[in-house]
Amino acid sequence: MLGNMMSQPLLISSLLQHAERHHGDQEIVSRRVEGDTHRYTFREMAARARRLANALRTLDIGPGGIAATLAWNGYRHLELYYAVSGAGVVLHTLNPRLHADQLAWIADHARDEVLFFDMSFLPLVEALAPRLASIKAFVALADRDHMPASSSIPGLLCYEDLLAAEDDRYEWPVFDENTASSLCYTSGTTGNPKGVLYSHRSTILHAYAAALPDAHNLGARDVVLPVVPLFHVNAWGLPYTSLLSGAKLVLPGAALDGKSLYELFEEEGVTFTCGVPTVWQGLLDHMKAQGLRFSYLQRVGIGGSACPPAMLAAFEDEHEVDVLHGWGMTETSPFCAGSVLKAAHAGLEHDAALTVKAKQGRVVFGVDIRTTDDEGRELAWDGRTPGHLMVRGPWVLERYFRADVSPLQDGWFPTGDIATIDVDGYIRITDRSKDVIKSGGEWIGSIDLENVAMGHPAVAMAACIAVPHPKWDERPLLVVQRKEGTDVSRDELIDFYAGKVTRWWTPDDVVFVDAMPIGNTGKMLKSELRERFRDHQLPTA
Repeated sequence: MLGNMMSQPLLISSLLQHAERHHGDQEIVSRRVEGDTHRYTFREMAARARRLANALRTLDIGPGGIAATLAWNGYRHLELYYAVSGAGVVLHTLNPRLHADQLAWIADHARDEVLFFDMSFLPLVEALAPRLASIKAFVALADRDHMPASSSIPGLLCYEDLLAAEDDRYEWPVFDENTASSLCYTSGTTGNPKGVLYSHRSTILHAYAAALPDAHNLGARDVVLPVVPLFHVNAWGLPYTSLLSGAKLVLPGAALDGKSLYELFEEEGVTFTCGVPTVWQGLLDHMKAQGLRFSYLQRVGIGGSACPPAMLAAFEDEHEVDVLHGWGMTETSPFCAGSVLKAAHAGLEHDAALTVKAKQGRVVFGVDIRTTDDEGRELAWDGRTPGHLMVRGPWVLERYFRADVSPLQDGWFPTGDIATIDVDGYIRITDRSKDVIKSGGEWIGSIDLENVAMGHPAVAMAACIAVPHPKWDERPLLVVQRKEGTDVSRDELIDFYAGKVTRWWTPDDVVFVDAMPIGNTGKMLKSELRERFRDHQLPTA
């Protein structure tokens, strides 16, 4: 027997229709690449999205086609999020921080048909255009006054001219909720990047889950500023959860330095924001140097890589901002887990509570997790036994785009993370499987060692990598970037570990670098460090 309830497909266009109808006066604020600030409402955005959907039809980009973007966080990019997917076309957000060769490979693999780009990327697009055989139209996200006087791009179109030529009457099509909605490629640190093709259903379910109280905890009284780029895993779902909840949306454009972000937080009354640790370190350093405080910020989401405990304490203790330490990946849409405390933690002392919040957190309903040993046997949730972290759920990848073979193992996606799970279900990532240090047959958690180093006042960034050892196979080498104007020696840092980790975990040596290699999503590139120091001779060897 079936229930007698309405059956309506979960479509991204329904988020826009809801926001226009029930939160039409809510504001969207954008810092533009032109240098000024743009303001309009959900209602005005919805009307422009309908014009854009009509323009896609004019450009002969129909259902199942793929429209690519090279753009920062701004209102025109947001319009593309809704108009493209809402029309049944796939939105493909290209990462402008990638090398040009990777961008060309990705666009060719995806078979993009149109490219919308911010004017700040004009030189990049001009260099790429001759290599993008599948693209039949290039559109500059600008008005006529900001179009280039000349360009080598054939038939370059003006975004605002396209919209002005179209009607804002458009009926959003209704189709199967499993239809593809958007496409993101992994960062490709090893081999070519891989495409992750999301559906309307997976995106809406992810938005519901990410907005929950034990996740981003969003409502219509919030002011949301996604520092995480719209080209990075759909800005962790914030363009969708903001419209779902009716929150004011603030888009920072290209200026992501500490000074620019702080000014925008204060000017617009931002209550919630998300980004990677490297961005937040710049913000905290700026605020400390200037003696600044937050007036409105209540919660900050930190993900992409592990949040150092010192950063967690700085937000929570110095600035009274609640940290949501989250975990996810491109293949999981990305949000799966957040470090929100349970009622059972109410009596914990402050430092003990921060220890729990430093974990990657517990999953929201819709996804499930487990850890396994090398033979695939499930491990105990004891908070001590590390294993391969596996995940499954309706917004988790089943197979990569244009791939014939699924990576799933017994119906679970292998994340590549090494983790423990405690009795309360909190994940603690100890390593990436490719980064794990195996000394004498035992695993050493490089993230734990990095977190200790980051607690030293002279350390700006730290990475721990495995280097060969004749007796123990591998031992940890600590790579450190000092804070400007400070000094710390090798011996001081090694002594700093006393009492903080098991003695045999202590790094055997320390090397100092002027700057850490940082990838296109703000993550440290340990692969480059491993290559650079692969022949390093440990003093104990």
